[in-house]
Amino acid sequence: MGNIVERLTSLDYLIVVLYLVILIIIGYRASFSKKKSEDETLFLANKSLNWSSIGFNMWGTNVGPSMLLAFASIGYSTGIVAVNFDWYAFIFLFLLAIVFAPKYLGAKVSTMPEFMGNRYGDSTQNILAWYALVKILISWLSLGLFAGGFLVRQILGIPMWQSVTVLVAFAGLFTFFGGLKAIAKVNVFQMILLIAVSLSLMLLGLNKVGGISALYAKTPHHFWNLIQPASDPKYPWYAILLGYPVAAVAFFCTDQSMVQSVLGAKNLKQGQLGVSFIGWLKILSLPLFIGTGIICYVLFPNLKDPNEAYMTMVTSLFPPGMNGLVIVVLIAVLVGTIGSSLNSLSTVFTMDIYVKKINPEASNKQIISIGRWTVVAGCIIAVIVVLAIDSIKGLNLFDVFQSVLGFIAPPLSVVFLLTVFWKRTTRKAVNFTLSIGSIMSLGVGVTYLWILPSSKYTFWPHYLMLSFFIFSGLLILAVLISLLDRSPSIYTINQEHQSNIEKPAKAVWISWATLAIVMITLYILFNGH
Repeated sequence: MGNIVERLTSLDYLIVVLYLVILIIIGYRASFSKKKSEDETLFLANKSLNWSSIGFNMWGTNVGPSMLLAFASIGYSTGIVAVNFDWYAFIFLFLLAIVFAPKYLGAKVSTMPEFMGNRYGDSTQNILAWYALVKILISWLSLGLFAGGFLVRQILGIPMWQSVTVLVAFAGLFTFFGGLKAIAKVNVFQMILLIAVSLSLMLLGLNKVGGISALYAKTPHHFWNLIQPASDPKYPWYAILLGYPVAAVAFFCTDQSMVQSVLGAKNLKQGQLGVSFIGWLKILSLPLFIGTGIICYVLFPNLKDPNEAYMTMVTSLFPPGMNGLVIVVLIAVLVGTIGSSLNSLSTVFTMDIYVKKINPEASNKQIISIGRWTVVAGCIIAVIVVLAIDSIKGLNLFDVFQSVLGFIAPPLSVVFLLTVFWKRTTRKAVNFTLSIGSIMSLGVGVTYLWILPSSKYTFWPHYLMLSFFIFSGLLILAVLISLLDRSPSIYTINQEHQSNIEKPAKAVWISWATLAIVMITLYILFNGH
């Protein structure tokens, strides 16, 4: 792999500097204007986001440097099977838009712990707030930062701790002075830039390979199947079918970092169309990210580390003058992911812990101050966690992300699915699942990743199936606790919140129906090769 730094021209440096100046201007304007509504501006963008801002911001939060690296890596190694982690998501995005979003917006909540607190009381809100903080720190902030540090280490050759410190300092500074509105605004520009640069890279690669037909001819045909046989050691069909939904429900329907954009929507229709829009954007994962890895497999078949696929393509194919754009895109996706996760972290801590438990009479100025100091604390903790993740051996980068999420997700998926779909769910069941259930799930995860790593101990099932087994066990326990509770405390319908729930507009149903038809067609097209 070539060194991108050695190939930078004056134009590249100018592009990077201009981009950084634009980011700083946006952050400054977002921080030092419209003082009257500072608390809302920092967290929920004054309920001003339209469908495009919501879709681009959710996609920007979701993409991160991890997608550039991990999807190219797994495309290089196994073909398009990883597209399932984006295309299969449309079912769970639909669940967010049609089932969860009306309830969230109807209850007029700022955070997911607040939503559960409305249903089951302060104890549930408190447990979920701390759980959400851990989840944001690990699954969003630390993993996104890890991927960014991995890229910087590839580009500059500096140690991981130096890479992540510089990256989190920049993203943290932007978030410290801005808020959801600023992040959402800049993510629209950043994601359009990401599409343009990634598309250019793919087209250059396709041209060098000789076109789509030549690419298909020069790759193993099983590379082009979304569904792999049960005997496949990496991604058997049953593991994705059963294991992925556990993480997907927690990730798309209950995660503060993803849902916060919907909470900032102008109205329910804009929120639902925004969630549909990210479903459409996710179709681009094949040509923009995974396709790059497959092309790299043809052009550079002997890479020592598949994680280097993306940067190998960049340094080998982009002419002088375009490398600055690549660095800009890397900064853009990092700021999108880290900025959103830091904003969510500060929202949960400030609203669910500081305002709820410590200082209920806090002024807007105090709320802003605590939110910003939470950003600083999050940056420091994230660096420590990243260094721990960097010590994991035996898993590729993509598997690290999915397996860690797979152990964090089960308690959240159980709790939110039960509370929305089963009215008999009790407070004891919810609190048990969020506390003891989380300790059990995370304990299995630590054992799987560090104490008895799967690379050495072959008795472990596939990590996706392990996540499914944990989910199933916690679901059974929660149902039993609810049924055996002699003095059940269950959710009683809040008539005010219920009256606020709207039915989806016709345009929403048309958008989702069209997306479903397209996704089914794609699954038929990319199988049987």
